[in-house]
Amino acid sequence: MADQAPLDPERAIIDPHLHHWHIQPVPGGLQDSQCFLFDESVRAIADSGHRITHSVFVECHAMYRDNGPEEMRSLGETEFANGIAAMSASGNYGPVRLAHRIVGNVNLCLGEAAAPVLEAHCRAAGERFRGIRMNTAYSEAGLFGGPADPAAKDRLADPRFVEGARQLARMGLSLDVWCLHPQLPQLIALADALPDLQIVLDHVGTPDLRGRYAGRADEAMEEWRDSISRLAERPNVRVKLSGMGMDVTGRMLAHTGTASSKELAARWKPLVEHCIAAFTPQRCMFASNFPPDRIAASFGTVWNAFKRLAENCSEYEKERLFHDTAAETYRF
Repeated sequence: MADQAPLDPERAIIDPHLHHWHIQPVPGGLQDSQCFLFDESVRAIADSGHRITHSVFVECHAMYRDNGPEEMRSLGETEFANGIAAMSASGNYGPVRLAHRIVGNVNLCLGEAAAPVLEAHCRAAGERFRGIRMNTAYSEAGLFGGPADPAAKDRLADPRFVEGARQLARMGLSLDVWCLHPQLPQLIALADALPDLQIVLDHVGTPDLRGRYAGRADEAMEEWRDSISRLAERPNVRVKLSGMGMDVTGRMLAHTGTASSKELAARWKPLVEHCIAAFTPQRCMFASNFPPDRIAASFGTVWNAFKRLAENCSEYEKERLFHDTAAETYRF
């Protein structure tokens, strides 16, 4: 049974990983038709009872332009997110400020030529625009019920990508990265190559337990722990404690799971505790990853699980995990 009442309801929370989208029905598609736009987001937050003060919009291939130069089409998503932010900033829809900061999508494999595209995103969203995420997630077993993009497998090590990421550092923007644990050595090398670039590892660097790791979960987890510990030695990297509820093995469904916060906390504890021990709360932040993580439980239940996981932390550590690290990372 999903939780009803919020734990520690007065705690101020920044949700640094929220998506907004309207996925149209596509026969045979890998995602259920679903809508998580402004109204649905406001309702989910209000129904949760948690004190979400702000959110960070993270790219999800929503509302791209359907014409114009290919490299500029993702501007549509940044404009869309900025519109959500403007609605929210009016104060007409409650106290939460949705999309207060925006992480968009630019093809960093353009190398130096990514710079004018990044500048266009900055013009579109002004101070709200804070960084980029590009598809870098790969598993030989596929993702979300389909094959993973083979170009993503070694993208983090692609010299063109590295040069594009260098433009982010030059412009004071950050790089969000979602990759699976076998790719973490590439991310370590990227962090070394660009020490002035702030990198945010999304979704705890998802352990891959399929493909060559099928039936070898202990080995996979040991590799993940070692890579996380080595990555944490790079001071320009932070980590989002998120994405642990989504199911990468099948189609992205639209229904809400029924797990309790106690069940989720028990399931996620080994991942969260290792990340916090490696990075410290100063470089860790809880994040909902909604709507993908709703396959596990409701928005409120996910945040209750996070609060259970942090119950033995000091007040300072809780402030970092739920608010301050996110505010510092995305320059609130």
